[in-house]
Order: sequence, then C-alpha cells, then structure tokens
Amino acid sequence: MLQLCILTLGLLPWIPASLCVVKTEEEFKVLEGLSLTIPCHYEPQYASHVKYWCQGRTKEFCTTLARTDDTSSDKVSIFDDPAQQVFTVTMKNLKEGDSGWYICGVEIGDMWKADDITFTNIKVIHGMSVLHSSVSGEEGSSVTVECLYSERYRESEKKWCRSGDWSSCLLTGSEGSYEDTSVAISDDRTGAFTITLKKLQMRDTGWYLCSAGQQQIAVHVQVTPQATTAVSMTFPPAPQQSVVYLPPPKAITKDSWSSDGHMLEPILVCSSLMLLVGLAILGRKLWKLHKVDPVLRQVKDIKARFNEYPGDVGDLQSATVVFINKDSQDVY
Repeated sequence: MLQLCILTLGLLPWIPASLCVVKTEEEFKVLEGLSLTIPCHYEPQYASHVKYWCQGRTKEFCTTLARTDDTSSDKVSIFDDPAQQVFTVTMKNLKEGDSGWYICGVEIGDMWKADDITFTNIKVIHGMSVLHSSVSGEEGSSVTVECLYSERYRESEKKWCRSGDWSSCLLTGSEGSYEDTSVAISDDRTGAFTITLKKLQMRDTGWYLCSAGQQQIAVHVQVTPQATTAVSMTFPPAPQQSVVYLPPPKAITKDSWSSDGHMLEPILVCSSLMLLVGLAILGRKLWKLHKVDPVLRQVKDIKARFNEYPGDVGDLQSATVVFINKDSQDVY
C-alpha cells in the first residue's frame, strides 16, 4: 500500500490539470515535398506561457523542434497569437521520414503540475491532391483548378484529361506548360500545376483528371448558364396638363337672327296657341262663377229669415213662402 502511494505521488507532476486544454486536429495528411501548418488552441490563462512543438509519442521522449522563446529553426517555425489564443506550427518540405506523432505543448514551469499538451499524427504521402475537387463557372467565363503532387513527381509530365476519354489528354511537355484557345496549363515544378479553362461552354461540364506520372485525381467542372441581362422598360412621359381656352360666345346680330328664323317661327306659333287656349279656359271659369253667385246669395237670405222665427210651427202659416225660379229669378 505504501509503494502505491509513493508511485501515485511520483506521477502527479505529469498528469495534466484538465483534459483537452490544448487542442488540435488528431491527424494531418500532406504530400511529400509540400509544407504543412498546424494550429494549436489553448486557454486564456496560458497567453503568456511558452509554447513548443516536439516530435514523439510521449512527453518524456519527445524531441523539441520549435519553441516560442527560440525561433532559430529553419525547417520548422512557430508563431503565437495570444489575442486569438492559438499558436501555429509550419513544417516545410516534408519528407516521408517526417511522418509520425507530434505534440502541441504549453509549458507550465511548475514541479507539481505537468505541461498541458495534445497529440497529433502527421502522414507524409506520395501521390496527388487538389485544393478543390469541384469548381464551377458561368458560361463564357474562366475557372482555375490547382492540382498538387508529391516530390517524386516533380519532373513527371503533367496531364489534364476528360474522364473516360484518354484521347482528350493535354500534356505539359518538357517546358512544363501548354496553352490553346480554351485551356492553359502551367507547372511550377515545386509541387503544383494549375489548369485554367477559358471561355467556358455548357458542353465543358463533366469530370476531369489531373495526372502526374501514374498518379491521378478526379475533378468536377460545372458550367452554369450565362445570366440574362434584365430588359429595362421605358414608358412614354405623362402628357402635360394644358388649359383649353374656349372662344367667347358669338354676339346675336340681325344677320344671325335672320339665319336662325326658320327654327324660331314654329316655337312662337306653338307658344301663342297655348296662351290663347289658357285664356279661354280661364274666362269660362270666371263666367260660371259670376252666374252662380246671385243664387247663392238669395239662398243665404232665406236661411237667415227662417232663423228669425224660432217659435212653433204654427207661426209658419203667416210666413211668406218664396219660390225662386232659377231661370226667371222671380219671387212669388
């Protein structure tokens, strides 16, 4: 039991205070002869600490390649950015022997606390790769494909072929370049060659192959229809408002009256006839009223006389009886 406690105390300095405090990708793949940049992220409390990059599977047997307090290495460089809480490591001209495990580390400087570290595996491979496996462009425009190759293919002839049609292959030749009206190929002889497709047409859509030596990798090219130009519609200007001036009324003269006399004559005749008829009707009504009024006055007088004798019926025997003849108007 005592030996177990001593062993535990001996391992404490090498146990990280918290897991995954420093982070990076678990694996990186890169073509031989190219460069690789690895980002290592850390916590804010380590902004002022020394960072390092070393090769090895364990901290005890790790070979330091770069430190932020010593930047003298040519093949490996390290840069710390405390504001972004990340330090980056760049390895140049990688060889197959550079494959293996590496450590991103933050130096703690405390005997009771181990450095905060994380591991990553780098694989240096032979062959080819592309920056983008699919590219697209509008009809009539241009697109560029960048194909990467490993060191052993630097002197190999590079090809650009339509997939499934080997007779369509275009070769760079001894000068490392090729160009015609639709395609341009350029090899920098350091690990990449570029293909530029010019004046794209819809029939250029399809799969292609980047080839170096016996290695090849597929790329898809998509051509989209050219955007149609919007037709601007113009409308005629709105008519301006105008004031219409009417001519003054024509004065009535003797000549104009005589010229229009044939229209006024019927109107005057009709008006005269209507006036005569009206006067005749009015005269007849007045004559009838004058003839009836005396008879009505005589009837009223008789009623008044009867009212003067309010006595018995016998008194009526001495009363004078008056007979009115409507035609002669004589009294009896």
